[in-house]
Amino acid sequence: MSVSVLPLILYLLLLSLYFTLPSLTADVFAGFAVVLMYVCVCVFAVVFDDCAENQDVSFEVSHPDFLIDEDLNLVPRRDVIDSGAVLFVHGLNAHADDMAQVDIMGEIVGLGDITPYRTKRSLLVPPMFVPENQRAPFPRSIGKVISYDMKDDHYFRLTGKGADQDPKGVFSINRRTGEVAVSRALDREAIAFYHLQVSTTDMSGNLVEGPVDLDVYIIDQNDNRPIFKESRYSGEVLEGSPSGTTVMTMTALDADDPNTDNAVLRYIILRQSPEKPSPNMFYIDPERGDIITVISPSQLDRETLPTTQYELEIVAKDMAGSEVGLTGTATATITITDRNDHAPEFTHSLFQASVDEGSTGVVVNLTVDDRDDPATGGFRAMYSIINGDPNQSFEIHTNPDNNEGMLSVVKPLDYESSMFHTLMIRVENEDPLVPDVIYGPSSTATVYIAVQDVNEGPVFFPDPLMVTKWENIPVGSFVAMLNATDPDFRQIQSVRYGVLRDPAGWLSVNPVKGMVNTTATLDRESPHVHNNRYSAVFMATDNGNPPATGTGTLIITLQDENDNAPYVVPSVARMCEDAKEVNVAVIGARDKDIHPNTDPFKIELGKQLGLEKTWKISRINNTHSQIMLLHSLQRANYNVPLVLTDSGFPPLTNNTELKVQVCTCKKNRMDCNGAVTPVTDLLLLLSLLTLSILCEYHPDLQSFVDKE
Repeated sequence: MSVSVLPLILYLLLLSLYFTLPSLTADVFAGFAVVLMYVCVCVFAVVFDDCAENQDVSFEVSHPDFLIDEDLNLVPRRDVIDSGAVLFVHGLNAHADDMAQVDIMGEIVGLGDITPYRTKRSLLVPPMFVPENQRAPFPRSIGKVISYDMKDDHYFRLTGKGADQDPKGVFSINRRTGEVAVSRALDREAIAFYHLQVSTTDMSGNLVEGPVDLDVYIIDQNDNRPIFKESRYSGEVLEGSPSGTTVMTMTALDADDPNTDNAVLRYIILRQSPEKPSPNMFYIDPERGDIITVISPSQLDRETLPTTQYELEIVAKDMAGSEVGLTGTATATITITDRNDHAPEFTHSLFQASVDEGSTGVVVNLTVDDRDDPATGGFRAMYSIINGDPNQSFEIHTNPDNNEGMLSVVKPLDYESSMFHTLMIRVENEDPLVPDVIYGPSSTATVYIAVQDVNEGPVFFPDPLMVTKWENIPVGSFVAMLNATDPDFRQIQSVRYGVLRDPAGWLSVNPVKGMVNTTATLDRESPHVHNNRYSAVFMATDNGNPPATGTGTLIITLQDENDNAPYVVPSVARMCEDAKEVNVAVIGARDKDIHPNTDPFKIELGKQLGLEKTWKISRINNTHSQIMLLHSLQRANYNVPLVLTDSGFPPLTNNTELKVQVCTCKKNRMDCNGAVTPVTDLLLLLSLLTLSILCEYHPDLQSFVDKE
């Protein structure tokens, strides 16, 4: 590619005459400029030959105010005041890619209305343009700075980033001629613009003029491929989606100049895998990178497609997609997601099972088919019993591992009540069906359950059997008649009775009739009796094959007889030998019987001569009395005869003795040397007296005292 620059040279010559000949008036210059403007509308002509008739060739000019017209002439877009020292013209089509550099022998091109004037500044610094990725040799001239006041002892100086600042040495200037050169190949993607300063100095380095800004622009070349943000993209589209549904967006980046075609990208789908049912199921917007569906909704059926995932190889090409553009690739994986467009269907309309009566647990697993995605609620089944279970004897749950319905017996079934059960089961999905799909007849099934007869043990009625008896009834007395029946009424079986648990060994049972009699005396005060009740367990066994046994409980409430005489508590009392000290002790009576065979108790001195002259008993309440020492006694242990009588009918009397310890008491201290109990504080005796009185009115406190 070559250019013709004669008109431009003529114009630059006119500019030079204007600045160098003071006699050239502005009017004369304007006249020449107008004439030259008509001649120089075309600055130069471009010669471009791709050996293929130059079809679809496009040109790009480095200066934004110029373009190449249809006749391959460089023409201005608008009035141009400053063209710079260098222009570049880039020609491109499918057969050729070439660039031409135009060196402007001057610094100003005037087009349009110009009013000439003389500038006071003599240092002219045009912007300069450098293509990136230039090849050696270096340095290469990129333009020239002109000073009209340049003298022999003046020099040009270049400063700024790229000259004397990092990155240093990229550009240099000829000190005498002002020619600016680049020292190495540049990368626009690293630095797209350099801002330098040009000045003139004298031989001593003193500033003469300037500094004046020098802007150096790096011209882009298509040296960067499009790069996708990710190597693999993932997207989803719902089955049945209408054509034109956007699935996902592919985005690639190009590091080249975004203001040029070098960074203008176009997207295409290079390959689809698999290609069925159509190799063109998807389309990508060439400019935006949006992937949209092309296939019809009826064909976009997840259940009929050969796969649920499609892979697209996406290519991004710069140069607006031309053949000479650079490319980058990425993979798009599109998953066809499920919607609940298939109702679950039972694999059989009738399921059968059998279960032993009296048992519980899973009896049958119901199977269904569902063509939807197993990982979604459109596949997971929910079962319900809609008929045939009035007593809620059955439950059904979904097995999460295989989606089957597990039908269970939760209440034992009775063969004798019903030998068969017929259930109606319905299956639905967790997610609702799409509007155009409904649950059909196949979404219900019948379950036929046969109950198997099992030999059941006899059943006691009532259970427990409650009776009331007096204690101490004669051995061999009748207690109760047991009643156990065999629930297997469809079978003729006999029942025999036996004792299973009789803690005190008081009872026996007739094995055939079930009559219970005593074999020992019933004692309400026995440790085997609790709350006046004695419990025994009996068994009844049938003659089935194998035999079955049932159990029943007999509870005997025992009525009390006055068969226990009262006894004294405590069995030891303590007093001081000096009757003037503490000479009173509180005693009480206890009885194993219950009211009315207990209190009020009568506590008296025994029938011993002279006993009443030493001791005196006074009643405190129904259960307690106090014994008093009437005169001083020598320290010793004394056995005082007592007579205790309860209020039963007839009353029982107990002739017993109370051991009294007579101790030495000094300064509120009691010394019972040789007594059973160590020395005791006199205050404790007073406390015991008070406590005994309180026990009459607080039975719980009395129980505590007895325990202690």
